Amino acid sequence: MGKVGHVLATALLAVLGTAARAGADPAPSLWTGSWEAAPSGTVPAVPGAAFRNVVHLSVGGAAVRVRISNRFGSAPLRLGAVTVARRQGTGPDAVPGSMRVATFEGAGTAVVPAGQDLVSDPVPLAVRAGVDLLVSVETPGSPGPATYHRVALQTGYIAGQGAGRAADEDGAGYTRTTGNWYYVTGVDVRGVTLGSVVALGDSLTDGNGSDFGANHRWPDRLAERLRPYRIGVLNAGISGNRLLTDSTGGPAALRRLDADALARAGVRTLVVLEGINDIKGTPAATDPADFVRAYRTIVARAHARGIRVVGATLTPYAGYGEYTGAGESVRQRVNALIRTGQVFDAYVDFDAVVRDPRRPARIRPAYDPGDHLHFNDAGMRALAAAVPLVDLL
Repeated sequence: MGKVGHVLATALLAVLGTAARAGADPAPSLWTGSWEAAPSGTVPAVPGAAFRNVVHLSVGGAAVRVRISNRFGSAPLRLGAVTVARRQGTGPDAVPGSMRVATFEGAGTAVVPAGQDLVSDPVPLAVRAGVDLLVSVETPGSPGPATYHRVALQTGYIAGQGAGRAADEDGAGYTRTTGNWYYVTGVDVRGVTLGSVVALGDSLTDGNGSDFGANHRWPDRLAERLRPYRIGVLNAGISGNRLLTDSTGGPAALRRLDADALARAGVRTLVVLEGINDIKGTPAATDPADFVRAYRTIVARAHARGIRVVGATLTPYAGYGEYTGAGESVRQRVNALIRTGQVFDAYVDFDAVVRDPRRPARIRPAYDPGDHLHFNDAGMRALAAAVPLVDLL
């Protein structure tokens, strides 16, 4: 974006922020993505259980709808009940009077075919930005496997005898805890917003290294910055994910792009931080041209849907167990190509923000949780602060 563009965009952000704070309507009331957890794989099902997922909304509205996934299942997923409620306190209890039943084409039960997702009907429930929502899913007799998101960094709850438990306001029946999100992969809100931003990435975006239960991943921090403008942020990070090939972190970014990013509600901008696992993984990707081709494919597919793409430079990893000098050379060459400004619509230089000035192949000690790859809360805040908001318009 040129100097004039930055000036105009900055002015527009100021106007929108003033309008939002004044209660004016900057945009029509539409569906917007408020939370996401991209499905990362499967675990054995727990037939007859109810799963109470805690999700942190980035933007609010007057109604919600939830996305239930059986994307990696091998058999139909029976939904005995799905409910949503505002969370009370820090456990599995719901705010009294906020419990709502989610329906699917008017029915309280549904079947999600193997390999597919299902989006609920609108649920009338007013929610504010930054609140926790409880999404409870009862799965009677489902043979599985269960589609889930492995690294939730959030406590969830399971009622082993789940019949009728999805609608419980009192969470006493949820006697087991989990660090995963089960079946639920998205929450949209209907309200006056300016759309949403999707962060597509790996464990750096998924939040590894940040405090458990604190919602301090860099997309969470970005959502806090965007809150005055009523823009949602969706976290499509999956730990272990790769740009070019499938891995233990699920389908490659190129394969999951539509389902996890471009097809989500109200998306206007995609932020891409993918590639470090291709460099350090097995087999290792060694040709920077392969990265650029993949990035440009993402841009072309996003542009076809009217979505802007901001790319992020790859961050340091020296000191990590899989670090090699050859991999560092690839990282530097990929970053140099990103910095030309000819790959993405805009770029954010995450590498420059977090690298140690004295040892630029390493993360700053103040941002390093100890593994020399991921970021602690301070590092996550620095990444979010580095994203120019004008580039998200």
